[in-house]
Parts: sequence; structure tokens; C-alpha cells
Amino acid sequence: MSFPALVEPADELTIDEVRRYSRHLIIPDVGMTGQKRLKNAKVLVIGAGGLGSPALLYLAAAGVGTIGIAEFDEVDESNLQRQIIHGQSDIGRPKAESARDSIKEANPYVNVVVHNERLDNDNVMSVFEGYDLIVDGTDNFATRYMVNDAAYFLKIPYVWGSIYRFDGQASVFWPHATDENGDSVEAPCYRCLYPEPPPPGMVPSCAEGGVLGVLCASIGSIQVNEAIKVLTGVGDPAVGRLVIYEALELEWRKLKVRKDPNCALCGENATVTELIDYDAFCGAISEEAADAAAGSTISVTQLEHMLKEREEGTRDFVLVDVREPNEYEINKIPGSVLIPKGDFLNGSALEQLPSVDSGKQIVMHCKSGVRSAETLAIVQGAGYGEAVHVGGGIVAWVNQIDPSQPSY
Repeated sequence: MSFPALVEPADELTIDEVRRYSRHLIIPDVGMTGQKRLKNAKVLVIGAGGLGSPALLYLAAAGVGTIGIAEFDEVDESNLQRQIIHGQSDIGRPKAESARDSIKEANPYVNVVVHNERLDNDNVMSVFEGYDLIVDGTDNFATRYMVNDAAYFLKIPYVWGSIYRFDGQASVFWPHATDENGDSVEAPCYRCLYPEPPPPGMVPSCAEGGVLGVLCASIGSIQVNEAIKVLTGVGDPAVGRLVIYEALELEWRKLKVRKDPNCALCGENATVTELIDYDAFCGAISEEAADAAAGSTISVTQLEHMLKEREEGTRDFVLVDVREPNEYEINKIPGSVLIPKGDFLNGSALEQLPSVDSGKQIVMHCKSGVRSAETLAIVQGAGYGEAVHVGGGIVAWVNQIDPSQPSY
């Protein structure tokens, strides 16, 4: 289905702009009018990371007149494998500022607006206001639901993308879309596709599970392609369709996504009528894990002391690393044993632990403390009442105790 152009054209293109965008101008479907629409467009990109990097660069190269960058993080060396908008000299810099400089180098005619802040319920509506389109490059469910809801309340379409290991997805969510006759279109929002977030800990983040760097370019470029179509009114945007890319099999698929009449946000009897507590809605960890971790969390400093006592023979415990084997190869806490989280979920891990009657304490850790909290609940439920987990995981261990080990 075609849609009317989202943005009115700018008054003119300069001679320099005509030269720069000439390969667009000779495409009949884009032409002078389409390029003027891009010049007049205001697009906000959320995140200057894996998806945001190619999206920002291609939006700038395409001639989008105003590009906003909503990003609060700093450039880390582990980002450079996929976040191509940053370079070695940018390590430690705010990502938003690094991305801004790269955009200005790519296209000096673009106006860049930096929002160097974490999006939350207090600022998301004010940040979004004034933009024509949102490109979502976030990597956590709480922010995705917040972006979806805020865009819906402000009637702003947004292009969504998601990546994990070798797989990517993309779609355009535009519940307020109208056709060329001005009639409403039954278009879904993100909640129509995912009414509820997955259970806490069920879907690993890219930081936990990894992502093939070049996959970011594949999905990020799809997002920009869809953004250009929506802004200029050309082609058939992926409204009501989910694009799925499987890089290992080199397969692209498209699935229809229908508007859910019972959607909590855009349905006939909506229950979400304002921004909600998205962290509580998505749950960083499950209620069981939170209960288990309460009073059963130790710091890396405490763990270091416990390990010294174990070496001296004055304390006996088992330190269990619940990450995946490939993570364990990158860095490890000396004296730990690897039992991946999946073994706890299927029950086989309990056979690898000392018996409850042995009196040995179980100490668990993961990368950041989320997975170990989940497995802690399982272990405590199996009778290991004295079990604890390490807050901050091996990230905190490397930062505070053993900086000689690599981070990831």
C-alpha cells in the first residue's frame, strides 16, 4: 500500500546540494520534489550504536535536513566491531558527540541536534516533539515499549529494528497512518506485534549473546530505506509487515502484522492511555530472581576476600559462572567453574553441584548480575538456602579487581 508523503518539500535546493544529491535527482520516483522533502524532514534516531551508526550515516548521506541523536552512552572499544560511526580516537567520548562529528564530516548540509541524555518518562515526549519520524535503534524492551507509546501519543510514525547474533527484524509502526484519500489505515503498533515483553532473562541482550557486526548494516540500511519511503511517499513502506533477515541462511522473509483490536495502546478499549513504568512492565529480572537476590547479593570486593579465605583453607564454597562457554573463554574469575544458565533451566546443573548436605556454599556470577540472579532463584528453590550471587558480575570484577583481563 502506498502512503502520502509525510513531509512537505523545502523551497529549494542549492547548487551544491543539487550536485551532491544528483544520483537521487535522476531517479524519477525521488526527483527534485522527493529530495526537497528529505531536506525538509526532521528525523530522530534513538541510539548511536549498532543500528544507529549505519542509520545516522545513511540518513545524513541521503540529505535528511535535520537529524536528532538521542544517546547517553560513551564509546567503548567493544563497540567498534559494529558501531561504524565511531573510531578509535572516539573511545571514551559521548557517543552522541562522536556521531555528530561523523555526520558533519559526511554531510555538512545536515543540521544535527544532540540529545545527550537517557530517554525516560520525564523527557521522552519533549524530545520527540517536533520530529517527523523516529528511527528506533534501542536494544532493550523497556525503551522499545516507551518509544512505541510516546510515538503513538504524539502521532509520529517510527521505524523499528532489532538484531541478535545472525538475525535481524524491521518494521514500520504507524497506527495513525492514512491513505492517499485521507482515510485511516488499520496499521499496527509495536504492542500489536509484541503485546507482552518476554519473561525476564529469556532473551539475552546483544551484550550477553553477541551480534555479527555487519548485520547492523543490513538492518540499519533497511530502516533508512523505509524512512526515506515514508518521508517522500514513494514505494510501499513496511507498514503492517515484519521483515525478517537470517544472515546465516541468507534468507529474507516478510510476515503480515495486523492491527490488534484488543491492543492495550491502539485497540478499541485501550488500557494504556499514558506513559507507564516500563522497567516494571518489562522486568529487568523476574520477581522470583529479585526476591532471591534480596539479601543474597555480594560485591566483587567481598568475593575477592572470600577467594583468599578459600585459598587459606578457612572457607569452602563453589564459585559458579553461569555464562556461555564462549564468554568464559574471553575472561573468567580464577577458581570459577562454568555451568551455563541453560543447564539450570533444564535441571541438569543441580547434578553438577555439591549436594545440599555437603554444607558447601554456592556463589554464582554472570556478566552483569541478571542471569546469576535468575539462576540463584532456582538454586535457592532447590534447597541451597545459603547461595548468593555477585552483583555486577564479571564486569564489576574486571573494572574493580582485575583490570588486566579484557572486557566485552
